[in-house]
Amino acid sequence: MRKQTNKKKRWKWLFVSLSVIVGATAAFVIFWSVGIYNALDNFSDTGDSKTPTEGTEAAPVAIPEWEGTERVNILLLGGDARGVDEGQVARSDSILVASFDPVTKKAHLFSVLRDTYVNIEGHGRGRINTALTQGDFPLAMKTVGDLLGLDIQYYVYTDFEGFKAMIDTIGGIYFDVEKDMDYVDNADDNRYDIHLKKGYQLLDGDKALQYVRFRHDAMSDFTRTERQRNFLQAVSKELQSTWNIIRMKKILDSVEPYVKMNLSVTDMLKLGQLGVKSHVASTTQIPPMELIAEERVGGASVIGISDYDELRSYVQMTLQQDDSVPEPAESAVPEDGAANNGETGNAAAGNNQQ
Repeated sequence: MRKQTNKKKRWKWLFVSLSVIVGATAAFVIFWSVGIYNALDNFSDTGDSKTPTEGTEAAPVAIPEWEGTERVNILLLGGDARGVDEGQVARSDSILVASFDPVTKKAHLFSVLRDTYVNIEGHGRGRINTALTQGDFPLAMKTVGDLLGLDIQYYVYTDFEGFKAMIDTIGGIYFDVEKDMDYVDNADDNRYDIHLKKGYQLLDGDKALQYVRFRHDAMSDFTRTERQRNFLQAVSKELQSTWNIIRMKKILDSVEPYVKMNLSVTDMLKLGQLGVKSHVASTTQIPPMELIAEERVGGASVIGISDYDELRSYVQMTLQQDDSVPEPAESAVPEDGAANNGETGNAAAGNNQQ
């Protein structure tokens, strides 16, 4: 009788323990979900997509809507706000477009050279990075979208400090710096000097900003945009980790003061799910080297485009690629293909099917 009583007590305590664990887990999930929702709601400011920042000219630029099933394109803008008065918008220092296909779960990243000379609706021709100051985010979205031949539905804008805050909050990024990088920037009491050593290392927010800003080498902005694409790939992988998904509220809270975007909470949740399920299929520079035409405007050098139709075809071709999947190796068939009763050929064929 005593043994039966002890067994009942053990089962009772096991049940209570499991209930506590399940209850605590449920409470954490609810708290995390509410926290994420509230953090996202702080970002949501769709009015920015309709109303230009003070100091820019209003322009009736329509923004395409995303239904959730077709390709979605997001303009990623990095701004250098140094020397810019409050309420004014800075020129875009970095211009990237992230393109996601909800069906194939492929993501493609395009970096646009900021000195690309294009038509800016209502303002004539100019450097593409000036569209932001001339018509705010809607005009920047349309200008970049017209260049690439894509509908751009969303934008995300941050400055130097927002980028640093995000990298610091996720614990930094391990990255291979390909060479020593040194540049003295006397503005802002040398706050943004660049001093990096070559080698694989943990880059905190400050060092990560130094890496993606460096352009003082032979290829200038060409190599800088390549570095930015490669580094953003590493950041994307880190953000997809289970640990950082759990810590997403903290990450969002850390960058919220520095970010502007036109996404609603619903949009962010849908895009977040898509982002976790997607992989980066390719990254590329716009315009590609073979379509660059040298131009000079007012004595200054700008980046022209030799063929706009060819550029848009190049973008469409890139969207069909997936560089993350290695091409199958061609089978090496000996000259006497019938040798070894065809065993070599069969083995090669089997390898190609795997």
